[in-house]
Amino acid sequence: MNLRSRYWIAVVALVLVGLLGWVSQVSFAQNPGPGAGQNSRPAAVLFENVRIFDGTSEQLSAPTNVLVVGNTIQTIDTRPLPPAGAGTVRINGEGRVLMPGLIDNHVHLFMETSTQEDLIAATVAPERLLQQAQENATAMLLRGFTSGRDVGGPSFALKQVIDSGAVPGPRIWPSGAMISQTSGHGDFRQLSDLPRTPTSELSLAEQFGVGAIADGVPEVLRRTREQLMQGASQIKVAAGGGVSSLFDPLDVAQYTEEELRAAVEAAEDWNTYVTVHAYTPRSMQKAIRAGVKCIEHGQLMDEETARLIAQNGVWVSMQPFLDDEDANPKPDPASRAKQLLVAEGTDRAYNLAKQYNIKTAWGTDNLFNPQGATRQGAKLAKMVRWYTPAEVLRMATSANAELLALSGPRNPYPGKLGVVEEGALADLLLVNGNPLENIRLIEDPATNFLVIMKDGVIYKNSLG
Repeated sequence: MNLRSRYWIAVVALVLVGLLGWVSQVSFAQNPGPGAGQNSRPAAVLFENVRIFDGTSEQLSAPTNVLVVGNTIQTIDTRPLPPAGAGTVRINGEGRVLMPGLIDNHVHLFMETSTQEDLIAATVAPERLLQQAQENATAMLLRGFTSGRDVGGPSFALKQVIDSGAVPGPRIWPSGAMISQTSGHGDFRQLSDLPRTPTSELSLAEQFGVGAIADGVPEVLRRTREQLMQGASQIKVAAGGGVSSLFDPLDVAQYTEEELRAAVEAAEDWNTYVTVHAYTPRSMQKAIRAGVKCIEHGQLMDEETARLIAQNGVWVSMQPFLDDEDANPKPDPASRAKQLLVAEGTDRAYNLAKQYNIKTAWGTDNLFNPQGATRQGAKLAKMVRWYTPAEVLRMATSANAELLALSGPRNPYPGKLGVVEEGALADLLLVNGNPLENIRLIEDPATNFLVIMKDGVIYKNSLG
């Protein structure tokens, strides 16, 4: 069996997971992830004697006390604070650092922790792949990542059960299926499936929410509106060639400006935005002219494109793709060659982003790589190749939260995130050390994140 056939079989197995993802919340709850049902929100939590990284500052605060009531930070004061009633949980930080929960703005929760071998093995049932997605969500939360933007895949039902409390996991901003032209980055069909006719059935990937093939303005409008109907907080469109996709070279641009603009207008009608998968100058420039608000990747940008991005206030959600131990496995030679081209552009892209003061978000884009998922914090820490530790942490907290807020009324979690300030939502980490001095503390969350709180609920407390 050749690699392309193996990849297609993997996709078929993956979309079966998507089918299971459409079942009701009850189905998830019957087989909850680890830790489900063990956490509840105390009436109040008082963090005493902590030094705060607030998500924006270059330095820590003086020793401070922070009172969380319900799911909100109520009071921050250097003076002693009284407990908010007899049920208040008191946590003595002993001078440790309290900071916002981390945010990963490019995740694929259903595709991260299954290897391609898992997906094609007859002994791995689709139910197990579903369980792996739940376990992945819980593990992400326990790595200190309290929020994630899922930019492609069937994550709607997983989000619902996490929000219900049946499965511990991060807040999820779902895009639903990635919208793609025929032959684009989200077209997972084989050549034997062509040509499509008016009576052709949708591919399995389309049926179950991995990708959505749309050609021409009417189809782009329909597929965009379908994702919004299902609860997408933002729309993901493939505007250029990809590394993992087999039939689109990296250099190709995808969609006309008219088609891209149709997706933008449909999203804007719902008061949200479009983000596009794009690496090359042509694909990025077309998307910007069409009105997109965010670009995923961007590693092959040139100076002209960087200027255009900055002038239009467009976000770039970039990943530190390098040819190192964190590179996603690419057994197909064509995909591997494209991966190397992207890695070669990463330094230049980050340097241009800094030079032109581009609004830059951070994410991992881990795919088919269980070990890579465990290194989420390490992938953030390696950003010191281009930024100071304070800049890195700001990007993964307040800056990433600013991008999440672009969803406007479609934001599933109204409230302020990514900061430690009065009135903000209580997504908090208590760190055993100072990450502004030693960013590598975030590489080992099991040891160094002593308390993990999301929405006022304590999911981990190593202090008692």
